[in-house]
Amino acid sequence: MSTAPPESLHSLEGTWELQSFCNYADNEPDTISLEEGYRQVKMYYNGKVMWSRTDPSDTIGRFGFGSYKITSNELIEDIEYGDHYFMANLGPMQFRFRLVLDDNSYSQITLDEEGNPTFSENYKRID
Repeated sequence: MSTAPPESLHSLEGTWELQSFCNYADNEPDTISLEEGYRQVKMYYNGKVMWSRTDPSDTIGRFGFGSYKITSNELIEDIEYGDHYFMANLGPMQFRFRLVLDDNSYSQITLDEEGNPTFSENYKRID
């Protein structure tokens, strides 16, 4: 199932590389730079998402695959399968994020039960 965004929205289709993380305390972001050698890439095409990660402090790479859809302010990923660690600890799972998207960058923001931001991953478009 392809989920094309309405024309008024930017497109998430493409390849994105993680640039930073943010932790939020009292709605104030604290940006965390990536460790040297840490890479995470996400690819969104035709309603499908795949991500992979390498971390120099972990000898086992991580990955996941599933489907996604976006609205004007939300990203929903249904991850169907992934690496052994992912499947053993989370299994197939739906993730919902607040989405802040423009042509060349996006942030997926995790919210607490009250709708306050707690954590974000911040990406730039690489294709």
